This record gives sequence, structure tokens and C-alpha cells, in this order.
Amino acid sequence: MEIIFYVLIVILALVIMSILNEQSIKKRLRITLKNEWGKVPKETYTSEKFEALKKYYLAQKDDILDVDEITWHDLDMDEIYMLMNNTQCGVGEEYLYALLRKPCFSDKELEERNRLMNYFEENEEQRISIQSILHQIGKLSKLSIYDYINRFDNQKAKSNLVHYALNLCLICSALLIFIYPSIGGVSTLAFVAINVFWYYKERAVIEKYLMVFSFIFRLLDGIKKLYQLDIPELQKYTDQLKKDLAVFARIRRGSFLLAPTNSTGSLVDLFFDYIRMLFHVDIIKYNSMLKHFKKNVAILNRIYQNVGYLDSLIAAASFRRSLEYYCEPELTRSGSPKLTVTDLYHPLIDSPVTNSISEKRSVLITGSNASGKSTFIKTLAINAILSQTIYTSTSKNYKASYFLIYSSMALRDSLFNKESYYIVEIKSLKRILERVNKDIPMLCFIDEVLRGTNTLERIAASSRILCSLAKKNTLVFAATHDIELTHILENYFSNYHFQERIVENEILFDYKLYQGKAVSKNAIKLLNMLGYPKEIILSAENAAEEFQTIGEWSKLRV
Repeated sequence: MEIIFYVLIVILALVIMSILNEQSIKKRLRITLKNEWGKVPKETYTSEKFEALKKYYLAQKDDILDVDEITWHDLDMDEIYMLMNNTQCGVGEEYLYALLRKPCFSDKELEERNRLMNYFEENEEQRISIQSILHQIGKLSKLSIYDYINRFDNQKAKSNLVHYALNLCLICSALLIFIYPSIGGVSTLAFVAINVFWYYKERAVIEKYLMVFSFIFRLLDGIKKLYQLDIPELQKYTDQLKKDLAVFARIRRGSFLLAPTNSTGSLVDLFFDYIRMLFHVDIIKYNSMLKHFKKNVAILNRIYQNVGYLDSLIAAASFRRSLEYYCEPELTRSGSPKLTVTDLYHPLIDSPVTNSISEKRSVLITGSNASGKSTFIKTLAINAILSQTIYTSTSKNYKASYFLIYSSMALRDSLFNKESYYIVEIKSLKRILERVNKDIPMLCFIDEVLRGTNTLERIAASSRILCSLAKKNTLVFAATHDIELTHILENYFSNYHFQERIVENEILFDYKLYQGKAVSKNAIKLLNMLGYPKEIILSAENAAEEFQTIGEWSKLRV
């Protein structure tokens, strides 16, 4: 009897320590969330994680309206996502990825996103309370919650008879210790070993589903805490979450048997880990509730979307705070395609140079390598996406049409498909031509069109492709080294350029956008700066001057 008393004292002490530890963790979490607001998130990303993040988006994918794979990679949007991903739970980070891939064409929806972001920005205490709840739900680094929720139909529940029988044997063996200590002790040790072995054998088959089930129960617990905050500005979402939660009221009882009630861990959780291992309570619970989850997948998806929506917009609001400045864009559907932007900058560049432009015509941008052409058109494209997803532009003013957004920039040879650079490039351009439509203007960005072929055919073909796009419901921004295009396309394209100066054998770029065609001719001067032989430099200068005079290249003499 005395032993039992001491055991109870130890258990009570562990419970008290666990409660105090959990309270301390919650206090530290609130401080951390406050300090990390508006900062670049510290998150680890692997290829596996990104594959998991994509699952929800791929299930909602639209081949016409969305930011496609080529454009996403051209613009380094994974980097933008990582800069923004201050989400606190797994559904939030999956939803945020999908949100950035899917430009919105609804004024009402963008205004609602803006309303929520402004609320989270202006109400710190409420926001931190929401983030704390979401943080307790946690993340699954290598699994897509959405993907596994929608795989439940493929799972079959097994009978729990074996688990009940093993539990009964273990309990009887433990009781036998009080009658026949030696036999009971040996028997108990034997069934502990058998139960642990059987537990890990069964768990290995369904381990990922158990992790997702554990997550779902933390999610359901989090929902209850969310609507108990009683925030009027979120009532539209919390009322629906409360209604959906009621569907799972019965199976939520005893959910602690399946998993910890939060993702922070505690001594009590450690104790229950051993209980699960010995008595298989989590596997028993899994088998008993799988049918209920399979029946209510649609409701789980709605919960996923509502919680993911709120978490992703909190992250977007934090991203806004991290910016030097931003504006809320003005988007329109009326008239021909147009874009006006003031003091635009790239969110990934430290100390960026800003630029402004206002155009209703397509644009050709010329200039030397590294002068800023590609960075500028990438910055425009990124801002178009951010404006139509999180209603945010990294500029002081952004006015534009609602656009489909496509690019053809950072292309490579495809060794896997045995395709040359030129084949990859013309396929990329063809996909843009095929997606032009009369209902929604297209904003497209092309860097060095048809660079993979010879000069004669490149200029002939690229001028016609660009002209074809400019004639349609499209605003094209094309960067090129081919000065000839500025003349051929001057009836369809406005001309802008970037420039540089060579001072004391050093090349200087100001990264500013200027109107008109590029006029600097520094390529041959750079050869001199780098110490090329004088005869090569002089001959190249004479050849260039001769071509400008007579329009033909002379043969080199033997």
C-alpha cells in the first residue's frame, strides 16, 4: 500500500511539473511570436518538404489562370514563399503556397484578404493568441496533411481483437505478480516484449496516417480554442469551424490516447507514449475512428481551407511588416491592358534600386549584361503576382489590369527529354501564345527571345512572335540584346534601356530604367579593360564601324 502511495505522489509531482512547464512554454512562445513579427522566418526546407507543400495546390490547379511551373521558377517564387512563410501550422504553409500560385480575379475576395491582413497587423494581442493556437497544432515536415486526408478512402480498418487480447494478457500477468511473483514477473516481462514488438510491427504500416490523425486532433482542439477567443472580425470563419467541429464531437473523446494534445511535448505526453506502446491505445483508436473520418472527408477539407486561409494571411501580414514600404494595388478590368508602377523594388534584394514605369503598350528593354534588365522584368512579374494574391505591391503606387501572368526567362536544355535549348525555348513561347485570350489580359515577360539560334533567324522569328503577342490582349515586357528589334517593332513596342559607364577601368551600373533605345557601346571597351590584345580590339572597333556605315560584314583577309 505504501508503494502505491509513493507512486501516486511521483505521478502527481510529474503532472504538476508538466503543467508548470507547459505554462512556461506558452509564455515564451508569445514573446517569440511578438519578436518574430515582420522578420524573415527561420524555416528549414528540403526537396521533400516542397513536394509536400505542393500537394494542396496541385489538387486545385488551373492550367490557364495559375502561375505555371515555368513562370514560378523563372521568378524564383520559392524564395519569395520562404521569405513570407511565417505560418504556424501545417495547413497554413500548404495553403499559402497554393494562394501564391493562384492569382485572384475578384475584387471582393482581395478586399477580404486585405481586411484580414490589416486586422492582424493592427491587433497584436488577438493575433498572437491565434498564432499560439496554430503553433500548438504544429507542422509535419515531410507529409502533406491535405494529401493524406484525401487518401483515407484507400485505408481499411483492421480488427482490434488482437490488441485487446494482448492487453488482457499483459494486465493478467501484472496481477499475477501479487499471487505468484516469479511467474507473474517473467510473464509480465514476456508480454511487455510481445506487446512492444507487435505495436511497432502494426504501427510501421500506418505510421504516417497516425501522424496525420494526431495532427487532425490537434487541429480540432485548436478550432475549439479559436472560436472561444470570440473575435467578431473572424466570426464568419469561426462560426463555420464551430459547426464543423460538432461533427467530430464523439470521436474527440479520448483523443489524448492517440496523440499529445499539443506539439510542444511534456512529461505527461512522455508517460502516455509508454502507455500507447504497451497497450496499443493509439492503434485501437485509429481503427475505431477511421470510418468516421472517411465519411467526413469533405468537412475535414473545409476545416483545412478555413484554418489554412487564416494562417496564411497572418503570414502575409507579417511579410508586409517586413517590407521597407508597400502599397495596396489598384486593379481594374476596364479598357486595354495597362500598368503603372512607382518606385518599384525587388523584395529579395538588399538595398534595391527603385524604378518606375507607366505603359499601355508592350515594352522592349535593351542594355548590356548585368545592367538590370532581367531583374527589372522579374520585379514587375513578382509584383503582379503579389498584387493579385496578397493584395500587396512592393512599390509606392501600383495600378494595373487584372492579368494572366506568364514568363519565358530562365530556360535550360532538357537532357532528360533530349531537347536542345532552342526546342525548350520555342515550346515555352508557344505555351504563352496558346493561352492568350480576349477575356483576361495577359502580362508576359520574355528574356532574350530565341537566344538559342542564329542571329538572322532569331531576329526574323522573334520580331514576329513579339509582334503577334503585342497585337493581342497582351502586355509584353521583353529584354533583348538585339538592337534591331527596337527598330522593327517600334510601331508596337515602347523602348526602354539600362546603361553603364566605364570609369578608370571599372564598369559601373546605376540599375536605373531610361526611356529610349540603348546607346552605350561598351562591349569592345570591356575587352580592352580586361587586357585583350590591342590588335583584336582595334580590328573589332573598325569592323563595327564599317557595319554601321554600309550594313554588311567584310570577310577577314588571310
